[in-house]
Amino acid sequence: MLDRAEIDALFLVDLPEPAYWEQQYPPRQLPEGAKVTRLGPSPTGSPHVGLLYVATIDRSVAANSGGTYLLRIEDTDQAREVEGALDQFERAFRYFSVEPDEGEGNGDYGPYFQSQRSPIYLSYVRDLLRQDKAYLCFATKEELAEITQAQQKAKLPTGYYGRWAIWRDASEDDIRAKLAAGAPFVVRFRTPTRVGSRVRFVDAIRGPLSHEANRNDVVILKSSDQEPRLPTYHFAHAVDDHLMRVNLVIRGEEWISSVPLHLQLFEALGFEPPEYAHIAPLTKQDGGGKRKLSKRKDPESSVDFYIEAGYPAPPVQYYLRGLANGRLAELPLAEALAAPIRLEDCGVAGPLVDVVKLEDISADYVASLSGETILAEVAGWAATHDPELVAVLNDERDLALRALAVERDGVENPRKDLRKWSDFRSAYGFFFPRLFPLVSDPADERLGSLDPALVRTLAAEFADTYQDVDDGQEWFGQIRDLAARHGFAKNAKEYKKDPDAYPGSIREAAQVIRVALTGSTRSPDLFSVARALGTDEVLRRVRALTA
Repeated sequence: MLDRAEIDALFLVDLPEPAYWEQQYPPRQLPEGAKVTRLGPSPTGSPHVGLLYVATIDRSVAANSGGTYLLRIEDTDQAREVEGALDQFERAFRYFSVEPDEGEGNGDYGPYFQSQRSPIYLSYVRDLLRQDKAYLCFATKEELAEITQAQQKAKLPTGYYGRWAIWRDASEDDIRAKLAAGAPFVVRFRTPTRVGSRVRFVDAIRGPLSHEANRNDVVILKSSDQEPRLPTYHFAHAVDDHLMRVNLVIRGEEWISSVPLHLQLFEALGFEPPEYAHIAPLTKQDGGGKRKLSKRKDPESSVDFYIEAGYPAPPVQYYLRGLANGRLAELPLAEALAAPIRLEDCGVAGPLVDVVKLEDISADYVASLSGETILAEVAGWAATHDPELVAVLNDERDLALRALAVERDGVENPRKDLRKWSDFRSAYGFFFPRLFPLVSDPADERLGSLDPALVRTLAAEFADTYQDVDDGQEWFGQIRDLAARHGFAKNAKEYKKDPDAYPGSIREAAQVIRVALTGSTRSPDLFSVARALGTDEVLRRVRALTA
């Protein structure tokens, strides 16, 4: 072991002692039982919906215990950092209302970017070196590869441990010689356990767990030839969670195997470890089974999928909370959003993400909103994702509100064809002249098998005699009279009895007007559509079939 002066010479002269940082970040003054939770994303790609899921749980647990939910950006792996990832995080947290109570620019326990906390980590690394709880390792990539190859050949667990830890018990002279030669080094943790040991701990979700203890002398400080000198995730996690006074770490179950190492680090550093709660991963139905939701395979795994499609935030929040605690899915949306998420109600089987179910929830939610609210939300979404639609809505605001009122205002079962804001074009776009391509071909397949000449005649006579009446039955009577004059059957049953006797039923006759007005064979109530469009637009569309 090097002496204290030699160890200290590896670091900046004015590097503070750990006691300084303990004073800078004192214990929080919070009510008894308050939980301090943290979300620690790495800016290495677009956010996974699982991040939003964990954030939802973090925020609820902290808020309902009188605690604090903080955001820490874990950017020590700067080689993998993706430009724009931080902006995506911010957009996701803001859109779905899971902004942290504390984070960069708001909080007394920062910096909240790990890349800006290098002096803090170095103070604690130096302290472990002084206590011989860590050591310098000069092993090259080639030597590490040879160790792994030999372990695999001998069918032994791979890693840097026991006799394979070639610098663990190196002589002081060998270490000094490497330092004098300017050889790069990492700092490794001197693990206190042996191969085969086990560790037991209690998980807030899963209860008592037993796991093989960590055997590896893991790297805690990256190579000395890199600036800034940054720690590995494991060491940064231990130091930051302690100094930020995090007492509950909620994370995915893939981190369970890291708990033994993290507990070792907390003990070596003299810190009280936090409580851990490992949640099950989000899953997807695939064939006859379930698998983990994949960023590579599944579009719905990305938070941007929901933002770009314009899913309203409350239904997504409600759905995620229901995945965390099944009891919340049985409550009305507003009540569920206000209710606490309880860790003891989180399951250990991966909850299934079902976009179809989410869309049903979202459709119910949108159906409860006023036309004014929907219009504002659609315009807000379209400002980023559909600029043409924004212009149309701004110019045709009254028409948009009339369109949104069709089969919604004053009815017991309002329309539910708007599940997300990107549906607006397909569901309501036909109302707007600038978005609606006129149907001008009487042989258009949407008009069925009617003779084109008959289609022209029906359209011409309807336009020539059209009256904008207030009563729906009276309005539709114009189509009924038109169909009767041209020999259409009164109903489908009559037509089926003798199809050769009629050109079609009244349904086929009405279809001509429906397609002319909406471009679709299926539409909301035709009378309501016509009233929303207004007489001039109705006539313009119908007459397009007569040209």
